[in-house]
Amino acid sequence: MGDDRKRTYLVVVDDSQEARVALRFAARRAAKTSGRVEVLGIVEPQDFVQFGGVQAAIEEEQRLRIQGVVSSAIGELLDESGVEAKVIVQQGDPVRTVRDYVGERSEVAALVLGAAPSGSPGVLVAHFTGNDAGKLPCPVMIIPGSLSDERLEQLS
Repeated sequence: MGDDRKRTYLVVVDDSQEARVALRFAARRAAKTSGRVEVLGIVEPQDFVQFGGVQAAIEEEQRLRIQGVVSSAIGELLDESGVEAKVIVQQGDPVRTVRDYVGERSEVAALVLGAAPSGSPGVLVAHFTGNDAGKLPCPVMIIPGSLSDERLEQLS
């Protein structure tokens, strides 16, 4: 099966623990299904700053932070599972970025999101399990951020 035909699990990663749990789950699923993982880091646009140079510097700093988080997560992922992983960093509104990304890629078999263990589950989880639950062209997997590695192994 060619790379473009492999079952792909898309994980949106930030610096939260639940995102790392979701990534580990996706890596284990990919390993067991001969699939791969795509890791999407999203740099949110900053509110208008009067001086464009300051705004650009803030956005670049955020981009570098997201790339660092994603690179770190990918390193752990490859060490654990040996699964093929692709890193994508995009700028934009998280909901729209995810919706557009999934809509453009038929190889995405599932959107894997981590839910915070307490309080709000997160913007993407709330959105894609709410009014837009049935609008994506793939299933959405919600992974509880409190799952242990042992439980992740059992479930994946």
